Amino acid sequence: MTNDPSPKRQQHSGGDQGWAVISYLLAGMLVWGGVGWLLDWWLNIPNHLATFFLGVGGAGAGLYMVVKKMGQSE
Repeated sequence: MTNDPSPKRQQHSGGDQGWAVISYLLAGMLVWGGVGWLLDWWLNIPNHLATFFLGVGGAGAGLYMVVKKMGQSE
């Protein structure tokens, strides 16, 4: 048991990382854009302003998650 190597993180291919980046960005925009759409519908906000601003905010949150998760050094 003392000779067991320490567990190492599995290296993912570039394609896996690319799909993860796309999924974080799309999920952020879709989830928060959906929340904005519901607020637009519920509060009768004109020109879908909440959808736009929360969609952009969701993209920013997705970008933050990409940097946080993918920018970690091994």
